[in-house]
Amino acid sequence: MRALVAVTTVAGVRVATWNVNSVKQRVPRLLPWLDQRKPDVVCLQETKLADDAFRALLGVALNERGYEVALFGEAQWNGVALLSRVGLEDVEVGIAGAPGFPHVEARAVAATCGGVRVHSLYVPNGREPESDHYKYKLEWLAALRDVLDAGPDDALVCGDINIAPADADVFDPESFIGHTHVTEPERAALRAIEALGFHDVVRERWPNERIFSYWDYRAGMFHRDLGMRIDLVLASDSVAPRVQAAWVDRHARKGTGPSDHAPVVVDLDEAPDGDIGPVVPPPSSPGGKKKVKLPQSK
Repeated sequence: MRALVAVTTVAGVRVATWNVNSVKQRVPRLLPWLDQRKPDVVCLQETKLADDAFRALLGVALNERGYEVALFGEAQWNGVALLSRVGLEDVEVGIAGAPGFPHVEARAVAATCGGVRVHSLYVPNGREPESDHYKYKLEWLAALRDVLDAGPDDALVCGDINIAPADADVFDPESFIGHTHVTEPERAALRAIEALGFHDVVRERWPNERIFSYWDYRAGMFHRDLGMRIDLVLASDSVAPRVQAAWVDRHARKGTGPSDHAPVVVDLDEAPDGDIGPVVPPPSSPGGKKKVKLPQSK
């Protein structure tokens, strides 16, 4: 990766990533969450709004909270956003060289925030192994790897990666046999990105803990803690040592009108809430040994 030139690094930064599964529906949850957790940089996925509609909906509220905004959206589907209170420079949308399906989809936006190149990503789902969408996913990830390889040394890759890195990142590996998110080609594509010097900071900080970030709305999966860890923050070699806390804000998945994903929060240089985690609050009754039929893939 190339070195970042003439950019001042900001210390004491809280970074969060959250697939909100429709920002329009999530406004009653998103704004109070920003006020409570006070992240400096926020990566959002599945905004499901065109850029003008996003700004009309949230522009004033985000400006009042000190956020600059970079967007790559489309109506009804996909959509990513990057909010920053520590600068927003050199904004780029999309992934150079990535395929479309068939058109280029709104799945990536990047900017330099406080001296760190931050990528907000919504990786294609893949749908079914060996399907055209699955092949699209692998090609998209290969293009992402090339972009990151050519990018600056100080970088964070944040978002709904739609890959569970290991069997420990799903509630029951046997239930996922024959499904996407856990296949070897997908995991190999993720490892190829990590081989550039990126660290899965939540798993590195909590190597042996049960940690999920997504729970299907159906079948009581959240209350039984039957989930997946597919929302990741990958920090480059130069940024990873700055991590002081890394955790999943499970509280944001509770209550009325939540997303099916929880935010992932990473504190650089300082940890305002201490080194809490891995999941806040922890589930009260993790799923038992009874086999569970996997709900239809989202």
